[in-house]
Amino acid sequence: MNLFPELRKSFIASLWFMFLTFPIMVIRVNTIENIVEWRWMNLVFVGIGSFFLSWLWRYLLSRKEMGVNKKTDDQDRTSLVSRLMKNKQLIIPAAALLAIFTIIFPHIFSTYQTSIMITALIYVMLGLGLNIVVGLAGLLDLGYVAFYAVGAYAYGLLNYHFGLGFWTALPVGAALGALFGILLGFPVLRLRGDYLAIVTLGFGEIIRLILENWNEFSFGPSGIANIPRPSFFGMDLSIQWATVYIYYIVIGICCITIVIVGRLQDSRIGRAWIALREDEIACQAMGIDKARTKLNAFALGATWAGMAGVVFAAKTTFINPASFTIWESIIILCIVVLGGMGSVVGVVSGALVLILLPEYLRAFSEYRLLIFGAILIFMMVFRPGGIVSDVRRVYRFESSAMDDKPQEYS
Repeated sequence: MNLFPELRKSFIASLWFMFLTFPIMVIRVNTIENIVEWRWMNLVFVGIGSFFLSWLWRYLLSRKEMGVNKKTDDQDRTSLVSRLMKNKQLIIPAAALLAIFTIIFPHIFSTYQTSIMITALIYVMLGLGLNIVVGLAGLLDLGYVAFYAVGAYAYGLLNYHFGLGFWTALPVGAALGALFGILLGFPVLRLRGDYLAIVTLGFGEIIRLILENWNEFSFGPSGIANIPRPSFFGMDLSIQWATVYIYYIVIGICCITIVIVGRLQDSRIGRAWIALREDEIACQAMGIDKARTKLNAFALGATWAGMAGVVFAAKTTFINPASFTIWESIIILCIVVLGGMGSVVGVVSGALVLILLPEYLRAFSEYRLLIFGAILIFMMVFRPGGIVSDVRRVYRFESSAMDDKPQEYS
């Protein structure tokens, strides 16, 4: 990195930033005393801060380019997760500590913290479901929140009209999510890219508008209130213990989701999804039923959204269409992209970061969204593959004196 040209560029950038922020940061009109206050120190702070941040940005970019150039082929084939899995002396104690911390979490933190963690775990389920559609199959779905709404309203309406409980509504919500996933999949079998995103976006908005305007069916904007929380063998729990109980339920569902999604990713259908994502024409030429593969992806991805909707309705005890807007789909998509498309560990990490970070940045008041946005920009620039990127398995034949055996790298 040539130091002088980079410092000159950072100096020019700081001058431009001082010029652009001059009316906001320097001039202030005091309407009480009818005078204009000139805050020149603010301009100095802006100049120094922008100069330092610009230089730091250029320095990190140069380090990133140097790191990319120095990587060897073997380093490219080895992911962070695979390196950790090979070190069993480290992974076993870390997994044990994580399991212990997860179990005792609601007993050492407040009910508010437990409620936030439940929300984060619900988004873990949603992220893993959308990861099937977007991360593995490569189908850009911007209406994923519709399946989330279907599961939530399934529990609310079944309980209101028929008195069904949480455990009965959970598989019903999953089944309805899969059904709506298939209904969405049929019209978009021939669509790809931007056209697929537009159609799925429209599907999500159609579901939300139906729920908002069909008062006789969904109670419109008023929503459904007094949805019961899960009962423990017929016993009604207090709010504190009900929150703890829901926490353990969500932990169990998340563990099951991680296992199933991981097994699906390594199965025959998972390899078909990956082939579909890489090249549809080559995938079809190899004999893979493209329509069936897409429908499987939509149905299985929507199944977890339906289950997450049931859990969400049980947690909040109130639902209305305002909880299922397009921004929810965007947040879930950000979880998949920033966590690492196709990576189970990455999606879990992305959900925890994107949901917990804004909550714990509330101490910064109005600056928390600015800090959150800056963190996302740094992630997209310096970790474009996500927090834990998925690495494709590569098979290489190495001949030996005895026999030839394929060596697997991941």
